[in-house]
Amino acid sequence: MKLPFADDMPQPLRSIGRGLLTKSARRYVAASLERLAHLQDYRDPLFRRSQRQLVALKNKFRGESCIIIGNGPSIRGQDLRALSFAKTFCLNRGYLMWREQGVAPDFFVAVNDLVIEQFDNEIASLPCPLFLPWRHHQRFRGVGNAIFLEMRWKEQFFRDITKGLWPGATVTAAALQIAYHLGFSRAILIGVDHRYSASGAPNAEVVQTQSDDSHFSSDYFGKGVRWNLPDLEKSEIAYRFAKTVFEADGRTIIDATSGGALDIFPKMPLSDAMRLCRRPAG
Repeated sequence: MKLPFADDMPQPLRSIGRGLLTKSARRYVAASLERLAHLQDYRDPLFRRSQRQLVALKNKFRGESCIIIGNGPSIRGQDLRALSFAKTFCLNRGYLMWREQGVAPDFFVAVNDLVIEQFDNEIASLPCPLFLPWRHHQRFRGVGNAIFLEMRWKEQFFRDITKGLWPGATVTAAALQIAYHLGFSRAILIGVDHRYSASGAPNAEVVQTQSDDSHFSSDYFGKGVRWNLPDLEKSEIAYRFAKTVFEADGRTIIDATSGGALDIFPKMPLSDAMRLCRRPAG
């Protein structure tokens, strides 16, 4: 059993700790648990390699803009070549569109277990850096461009992803934490529709029985594919964390999704966002 980080421990245990220990003692115990939790993974050379890569990437793109491309229906027909002036993030099965157009993104992110379990071979064939959960490292052990991250369950925005990240019920939130770590000063969101035709309990695992109307392609989650229904409420918590952290550091997130239902970030037409991206970010 993997030893948890202190802030990932159940709330009742944390409450007991607050009642029994002084503030300085709690800090010492939390720091000790964090070191031990990391050490469990540091025993593997693959994890140590990922940590070195993450350290090398920190703030590498400071002052630059990136485009995080969601997979909603609004992205249909998008010419991905038109986005080549900025660094691009592909999420989950978004690579279907990239492959169709014969181009490649700059980064790929997937954190959902069902996506990775069912499509690991397709993901492994992508040529760009792959940001993936450490718990799936055995599936990608021979993949040289895979960078592994510890998934954390405390609801917060992780500025330094060498310490992990909170998935936030949406891969877009994970991508924003990665983009922040890499130093991007401006993140443009497109295809983040924040609405789904499928309904049901948040996070419930379902099997697709008909064409997929919730994504840009009917084959995105085709018939027989298992996927988790969205948790829009928790996604919005993660987005608000991201907005607060970006803006506190003088950075910005712009929502250029056409007709999107998300109302947390400043909105801008994609054409205006593209012109903005061509200018240096603050």
